[in-house]
Amino acid sequence: MDNIDWKDKLGAAFGVDPAQIEEDEPESVVSEPAKAATGRLDVMLDKRNRKGKCVTLIVGFDGDDDAVKALAKELKEACGTGGSARGGEILIQGDKRQQVCELLKERGYKARII
Repeated sequence: MDNIDWKDKLGAAFGVDPAQIEEDEPESVVSEPAKAATGRLDVMLDKRNRKGKCVTLIVGFDGDDDAVKALAKELKEACGTGGSARGGEILIQGDKRQQVCELLKERGYKARII
């Protein structure tokens, strides 16, 4: 059996020269601190319209949603809980105000508990 790699097979199937096929190396995903906030972030506890369950809300972001979602993912993993990020707000399930505030300060944000 001939030693044919995927480029040769692709070239034969689609009439593409294997020398022209570029391999895209996946860029390493480096966790950079999201710079989505310019001012102070407010960390608060919210129980409204949640059937008695409490959540930690982080508000005060004014930046792109991708940076907010990346920060939300980091916070959820660090707290070991679920949550979401939409509309410039991060929601973390449970009362994690102190932990979230400390994590935000470690990442260079100005955060306070309300």
